[in-house]
This record gives sequence, C-alpha cells and structure tokens, in this order.
Amino acid sequence: MSQQQQNRPGPPYRPLTAGVGGLPTIVPDVPVSAVLIAVFLGFAAANMAIFQYNRRAGRKFLPSVFLFGFCMARVATLVLRIAWAARPTNVRLSIAANIFVNAGVLIVYVLDLLFALRVLRARRPRVGWHPALRATCALLYAAIAAALVMVITAIVLSVYSLNPHTLQVCRDIQLAAGTYILVFTTLPVFVLAAAYLLPLSGDEEAFGTGSMAAKAAIVLAVACLSMLNAGFRSGTAWARPRPSNDPAWYHGKAPFYVFNFVVEILMLSILTATRLDKRFYVPDGSKGPGDYSRHVALAGSNREPEGEEGERGEEGEEGKEGEEGARGEEGEKGEKNDKDEKGEKGGKSEEGTLNNA
Repeated sequence: MSQQQQNRPGPPYRPLTAGVGGLPTIVPDVPVSAVLIAVFLGFAAANMAIFQYNRRAGRKFLPSVFLFGFCMARVATLVLRIAWAARPTNVRLSIAANIFVNAGVLIVYVLDLLFALRVLRARRPRVGWHPALRATCALLYAAIAAALVMVITAIVLSVYSLNPHTLQVCRDIQLAAGTYILVFTTLPVFVLAAAYLLPLSGDEEAFGTGSMAAKAAIVLAVACLSMLNAGFRSGTAWARPRPSNDPAWYHGKAPFYVFNFVVEILMLSILTATRLDKRFYVPDGSKGPGDYSRHVALAGSNREPEGEEGERGEEGEEGKEGEEGARGEEGEKGEKNDKDEKGEKGGKSEEGTLNNA
C-alpha cells in the first residue's frame, strides 16, 4: 500500500482514480442540472397524468407509473449532484450521487424487454407464452435486480476500504454487473427477431392501437438508445483506470451528461410521445395464447348491442312515422268518402222533391 493511500482522510475515502463526470462544480454543473431537473419533472407530470386518465377510464397501465418513478429518480440524482457541487469534499454525497446515476435507468431497460415480449406473444403466441420463456424472463428480471444490488454494494465498499484485494474485488463486481446490464439491453432486439423471423403459425393476435410494425419500431429505437447508454457505462468501466489529475476524454462533463441524461431524455420522449398506454395496453388477466384475441372479441361484442339498439330504435321511429302517415291518409280518405256520401244523399233528395212535384 502506497504512502499516499495510507495518508488519505477517511473513511469514507475519496477515490484516487478519475470518474465519469469528474468532480462537479457550480459552473457548469448547477445550471445544467437545473435545466435537466425541469425536463424530467415535465416528463414525470406527463406520465402521471396519463396514468390517472387511464385509471379513471378503468384501465391501469402501470408502465406509466414506472416511468414516473424513473423521472423522479433522475430528479433526485441531479439534486444530489447540485448538492455535491456545493460541497465537493463531501464523500458521502458523491457516493449517493453515483448510486442514483447507476440505478434509475434500469426501469427503462426492463420495460423495453416487456414490450418486446408483448410483440412476440402477439405474433407467436405459442412461443411467447411458453413456460420455459416465462421462467427465463423471471430469472433475467431477478438477475437485473441482483446486479443493481451488487453495484451499490461495490461502490459503497470501495470507499470504505484501502485493501488492494478488496478494491480489486469491488472493481470486478462492477465490471461483471455492468456487462450483464449491457447484455440485458440487447435482449429486446433478439426477441423482436424471433417475432418476425420465426415461421408464422396462423394464430397471430392483436393488442392495443396502431400497427405491429410501429410497436416493433418503438421497441427497437428504445433498445438502441439503451445499448448506447449501457455501452458507454460498461466501456468506461472496462477502460484502464486513470488518476484523477489525468482523466480521459470520456471522463469529462459533456460525455457524462450526453451519454446519460440526454440519451435518457430521448428514450422518455419516444416512450411518452408515442402513447404507450394505447399502443401497448394489455387487459388484465392475459396469461396464455388467445387471451389478447378474447379480450378484443369481448370488447367488440360489448359494443355490438349498442349498434343493434340504435338500429332497432331507428326502425321503431320509422315504423311509428309510417303508421301515423297511414292513419293520416286513411283519415283524409274517410273525410272524402263522407263528403261524397252526403253529396249523393243531397242529390237524391233533390230528385225526390222534383218527382213529387
């Protein structure tokens, strides 16, 4: 252990290696973070408004709540960065800020895989609903949560220890977790490939609004941005550590904000503007092949009686109008017949008078 490491104040100890984003300062970190906070708050309000609108309409689209949570997590991340800029020597603030940077975006990664699976289940129900695939997805979700816990543990432990072996283990854990998260972001692409490349079986289903191609394009766009985001994190983690006084280009503030927050804003723009609550809505109770179609058929059958009642009502009104018109015509004919009879009677009486005379 070097003399410099032994003389470091702590614990917690400030890292001697350069980190992505560097040490935050009042300028430019505070104004940039303030603008980003406003943007994420806007997306949070939009997604919560969408969720409340659907809830009042009887539809619970939980992904809107998850996106709201992601936006609020990003707001907390940027608030911590502002606080860290105001107190740059506070190591505990740096730990919290780094943990939130790594944590929030996992929500978007999971949602994108979920939407890709819905496309697969609609186009290939037997494959998409297969028990083996469902069990595999459950394991993947559990592993992504475990990776997050591992990263948090490694970050905290690395600033509370000076043991070289412990620090190396913490680095290995972060590399393994980051690599798995990068692989996880590629899964929607493979799921979409299976949905479109496997032979059709004739039992395709539909869900939500819009075409299936548009749904696949949304999932693919978000997957590409997710791979860019996770790839930057993983690439910088695998790069050779550099001292804090000699950082690389990717340790700068511009790459930090662009590859993290700007990319995430692009993902939120796609997910919010395309109205996921309409395109990817699946009614509760869908658990196997045919459930999407049964829900759609049930919704259609519930709307048909209204049309039938309307047609019956129109037919009834037309019938009433026809009856009233017929009665009116009969009345007019009756009046004419009475007049004719009276005229004939009058003519006969005149003839009788003349004969008598």
